[in-house]
Amino acid sequence: METDAAPPRRPVPPRGPWQQAVRLGVAAVVGVLLWLLTGAMLPRGCAEESCSWFVTGDPLVALGCLTAVAWRRRFPVPVALAVAVASAASALASGAALLAIGSLAARRRPAEIAPVVAAFVIAPLFTTGLYPVERPPGSPWIQLSLQLLTAGFAVATGWAVGARRAEVLSLRERARSAEREQTALADRARVLERNRIAREMHDSLAHRISLVALQAGALDHRPDLPDEERAVLVRGIADGSYRALEDLRDVLGVLRAEQPDRPEPPRPSYDRVPALVHDARASGMDVTLTVGTTGEPPDALGDVCYRVVREALTNAAKHAPGAPVRITLDGAPGGALGIVVRNGPAARTRTGPPPASGYGLPGLAERVRAVGGTLDHHPAPDGGFALSARLPWPGDEPERRS
Repeated sequence: METDAAPPRRPVPPRGPWQQAVRLGVAAVVGVLLWLLTGAMLPRGCAEESCSWFVTGDPLVALGCLTAVAWRRRFPVPVALAVAVASAASALASGAALLAIGSLAARRRPAEIAPVVAAFVIAPLFTTGLYPVERPPGSPWIQLSLQLLTAGFAVATGWAVGARRAEVLSLRERARSAEREQTALADRARVLERNRIAREMHDSLAHRISLVALQAGALDHRPDLPDEERAVLVRGIADGSYRALEDLRDVLGVLRAEQPDRPEPPRPSYDRVPALVHDARASGMDVTLTVGTTGEPPDALGDVCYRVVREALTNAAKHAPGAPVRITLDGAPGGALGIVVRNGPAARTRTGPPPASGYGLPGLAERVRAVGGTLDHHPAPDGGFALSARLPWPGDEPERRS
C-alpha cells in the first residue's frame, strides 16, 4: 500500500537494448569484483568440499539473478525482493542486487523499498556457512552495517535518478503543454481575426444591399421616370449588386479559409465619411452632410464615427425610403465628437420587408461604449428617426496611422 507521501506514478519510457546491456554489464562487473574479493578471503588450499559452492553454486545463482534483473521494470517489487534474498548466497550476484534495489528506489515508494532493503540486510546472516571465512568477534554487526550502508547507497542513487527522471518528464510535459497552449492561442487569434474581417465585410454588404433595395424601390414607385434617370438607377443597381456579390464572396472566403485569400478591406475612418455620403447620394438618397469639427479625430473615434453614419444611412434606406437625411458632425480636441443623423418620414411605401442587417444598433452601441461614448436613438416627432452619438475626444491627439 502506498503512503501519502508517495509521488504520483509517471510513465517511464522503455529502455533500449544497449542501455539495458550497459546496466547489466556494470552489475556483472561489480559482482565479479566482490566475488574475487570473497575468493581472496578464503583460506589457501581450500578443500573442494568446503569451497565447491564458491566455484559452482555462486556463479549459477548470479546468472539467475542477472536474468531476473532484466525483468525488473515489468515486475519491480518481486524481482528486487527475489534478487536481494538470492544475493545472500552469491557474492557474484551482489551487483545484480544493487541494480535491482536502485531501480526499485527510482520509483520513490518507501513502502516498496523498505522490505527489499530489510531482506538484503538480514538474509546474509543465514548464509554464513557457505563460505569458510574466518570471522572476528562481532562480525554479524559489522556485516549488518556493511549491508545497510551498501543498500543505503543503492537507494540514494536510485532515488536521485528517479527524482531527476520525474523532473525531466515534468519539464517535457510543461513544454508540450506550453506548445499546445501557444497553438490554441494562435488558432483562437486566427479565428477572431477572420470573424472580425467577416463582420466588417458583413456590415458593408448590408449597406450595399440596402442601397440596391432603395434604388429598386424607386424604379417600382416611379414608373414615369425619364429614360435618363431610369438608366442611372439601373446602372446603380447593377453596380451595387456586383459590389455586394464581391463582398459576399469575400465573407465566404474569409470564413472558409485558414487564411484570408483576399486582402483585408480598408478600415473605416473619419476621412471616408464623405465617400460614404457620396455613394448614398448616387443611389438616390437625399443626404446632406454638415461638418463642423476642428481637426481630425483619432483613428479609434474615426472608426466609430464611420460606423455610426453607415448604420444610420442603412437604416434610413431600409425603413424610410425617399426620406431626406441630415448628418451633422462637430467637435474639437479636448471635448467630444458629436454625430447626429436625422431622417424624415418615408417618402414612399416599401415594396417588401426591409432586408435584415448584421449587428445593427446593439452592435453599434457596443462599439460606442468601447471608446467611452454614448449612443441615443429614438423616433422623431415628425415621424422620422434620430440617431446621435457623443465620443470623448482627447486633447492630445495621437499620431494617425499612415
